Amino acid sequence: MDYAKRVDEIPPYLFAEIDRAVEKKKASGVDVISLGIGDPDIPTPKHIIERLCKASNDPKNHRYPSYAGMQSFREAAANWYKKRFSVSLNPDSEVLALIGSKEGIAHTPLAFVNPGDAVLFTDPGYPVYRVGTILADGVPIEVPLLEENNFLPDFTEIDVETARKAKILFINYPNNPTAAVADRAFFKEVVDFAKENDVLVCHDAPYSEVAFDGYRAPSFLEVPGAKEVGVEFHSLSKTYNMTGWRIGFVVGNSEAIKGLGKVKENVDSGAFQAVQEAGIEALTGPQECIQDNMEIYRERRDLMVDGLNDLGFDVSKPKATFYLWFRIPKKYKSSLEFSKHLLDKAGIVMTPGVGFGVNGEGFVRCALTQPKERLSEVLYRMRKL
Repeated sequence: MDYAKRVDEIPPYLFAEIDRAVEKKKASGVDVISLGIGDPDIPTPKHIIERLCKASNDPKNHRYPSYAGMQSFREAAANWYKKRFSVSLNPDSEVLALIGSKEGIAHTPLAFVNPGDAVLFTDPGYPVYRVGTILADGVPIEVPLLEENNFLPDFTEIDVETARKAKILFINYPNNPTAAVADRAFFKEVVDFAKENDVLVCHDAPYSEVAFDGYRAPSFLEVPGAKEVGVEFHSLSKTYNMTGWRIGFVVGNSEAIKGLGKVKENVDSGAFQAVQEAGIEALTGPQECIQDNMEIYRERRDLMVDGLNDLGFDVSKPKATFYLWFRIPKKYKSSLEFSKHLLDKAGIVMTPGVGFGVNGEGFVRCALTQPKERLSEVLYRMRKL
């Protein structure tokens, strides 16, 4: 059977490949410790689970949901944005429910990209930016994130003709995989670039609440003019440990929301209403769970950073996300070789940086999604190596 050319162009999905490698090791009896995928190991808060259980028993939630999302869910998202970022949103036209932000990100190029159109995305970055572009028959173009620029894109390095032909710019701060953060001054540069080149900005912001040491991530939409040129994707996955629930939302420019909504009307039937009700509980209910999570991640961060530095690595403590991003030892030819060595010789999974793009080569990403005891075991095994 012949696949469509666009499917043949899609590289193997990194995290699916990691899953297969891990399962193969486990089947051979190896005690694998996975720090590869950004999937919180901390359970979803109890009050959110209880709301889901109650909502699941309500017959009104057993039918097709609204394509745009329940009015009450969209209002909860708008109110959360107002409280958290002082950004005003119209829940009727500037908020759209998603089946997880990944779904919305992947579908956005289908609404705005014609065959051959360029799409700019930061590299290293979330693989879905590239894949969503390929599925829309667009041309993905990497915007390098370099260590010397604090892993922020340099818009002056983008070719003028390329910038003018681009339809979409994907950015993501706090950043996956580098854990870099951005300030309002940077987002002002993004707005200016978008206005000058008539580009739709898609800011992916699932880690805005995963922050430490007093840091508070800004929203792209806080910058004057941002809503004129872009949207922001948000997910409940990382903030409330709800990765498996598949619920998120996108907010911002009403025309962009309308375009994505039109695609979604024709390819899915909306998020399960009981999950949306659980999402409402997450956004409007007790928020102490977030700080509880952050204290857990902070302890893990400090343990791993100190331990890795003791082993000779050069790792800084990130202000946000639950990732560590650091250079591999010079004796390894590639990040894939280093990651393979960790898995084969120590049963440790870390993600090779090249899996996030060509500019990720030479780095590795470590997700802090294991208890401290297991992280201590990781350090012990690495020390033995």
